[in-house]
Amino acid sequence: MEFVIITGLSGSGKSQTVNILEDAGFFCIDNMPPQLIPKFAEICRENGAIDKIALVTDIRGGSLFLNLLENIDRLREDNINAKILFVSADHDEIKRRYKETRRKHPLLDIADGDIDKAIEAETDILTPIRQAADYFIDTTHMNTNNLREAVRNLFVEEISDTLLISCVSFGFMFGIPAEADLVFDVRCMPNPYHVPDLRNFTGLDKCVQDYVMSFEVSREMRTKLFDMIDFLIPQYIAEGKSQLEIAIGCTGGRHRSVTYTEQLYAHLKENGYKARLLHRDVSKSKK
Repeated sequence: MEFVIITGLSGSGKSQTVNILEDAGFFCIDNMPPQLIPKFAEICRENGAIDKIALVTDIRGGSLFLNLLENIDRLREDNINAKILFVSADHDEIKRRYKETRRKHPLLDIADGDIDKAIEAETDILTPIRQAADYFIDTTHMNTNNLREAVRNLFVEEISDTLLISCVSFGFMFGIPAEADLVFDVRCMPNPYHVPDLRNFTGLDKCVQDYVMSFEVSREMRTKLFDMIDFLIPQYIAEGKSQLEIAIGCTGGRHRSVTYTEQLYAHLKENGYKARLLHRDVSKSKK
């Protein structure tokens, strides 16, 4: 079980960090009191279905937060390989971020409303935890993409794991999927609907797939389509996109689009991408 505990200075980017890990497939919780962490880890281990966990715990927990290292020791005594990721930024940058967002620092009240004293107080409190951390990220000069790359380099084995690709077939007569990022039209390909023996089958059936791909133009279309998608996906990953929906449509969404979408899904899985498959209109009938 991969267990990452994210902590650090308020305003340094902990919430952004846990969001990045959530996009990469981690089960994530923000602002968990340290005393609950060992019990939660025990539940996850007994469940068995959750093997990548990231938690944020920080000074928002008040006096409860002071026992963080003690509770991490409890995890390790139970043979849970917990790692601490400490996220930080320099004093002036954190002060600038609070001024920009107009949010209240958690220690502002005990610092008599002085943001500088609040940041200094938190820095002192967190010094032992920073010294015990396994990983450290300084976000002072980072934008969102820089942070995403830093987190991925630490915790994501395959960069393709950060992007979930949805492969969707659809029929134009029922409308284009509203969330589609890329839409491809295969209505120009030979249509099994006009073959009486194939009309009642779908692109999930081998007979329809064999018919569609028996034409040279269909195979050339597949090659060009997949080449374009193979080129685009790394660009989306580099841009930091976490979800990509590729929709392939034909007239009714039952034959040609299903055939191409099935093959695209298999192609992406073979190339190590995280993908899911949806045939939106395959069970619908033309009217």
